Amino acid sequence: GEEHYNCISALHKSMRGSDENASLYWLARMLEGGEDPLYVARRLVRFASEDIGLADPLALTQAVAAYQGCHFIGMPECEVILAQCVVYFARAPKSIEVYRAYSNVKECLRTHTGPLPPVPLHLRNAPTRLMKNLGYGKGYKYNPMYKEPVEQDYLPEELKGTDFFKERKT
Repeated sequence: GEEHYNCISALHKSMRGSDENASLYWLARMLEGGEDPLYVARRLVRFASEDIGLADPLALTQAVAAYQGCHFIGMPECEVILAQCVVYFARAPKSIEVYRAYSNVKECLRTHTGPLPPVPLHLRNAPTRLMKNLGYGKGYKYNPMYKEPVEQDYLPEELKGTDFFKERKT
């Protein structure tokens, strides 16, 4: 029932708050109450990107490994795998930078009026002669061929200067 959602919420908020003891408590309460360990593991995969993100990119690897370990061996043996992951997440630094930036991109798409801007010609592949003649790929700078970063626009002209990480146009 509702307690299922209350407990997963408590687990998330305890890990987010870096409380390893409370995190273990809520995990154990769920598992000992019969919760599917794969449900918990799936939620940990989401947590790794949503709440830890780039502050510790290995968190996602940890979560996927925990999911796979739970899938391979099941309960009760997988409880320690989940416990390790939960403690790792509680102790990990947190960052919602990517989560916010992606939300900003979605908002930009939702609020855009009219048709979405076309892909700039220089970013389009040109697998046919006709596409090459239409200017597809013309002027594209293949970064690995340069020693220094290249100056090149990757967003449509209408979005030039947009920084989704700062939530504002530059």
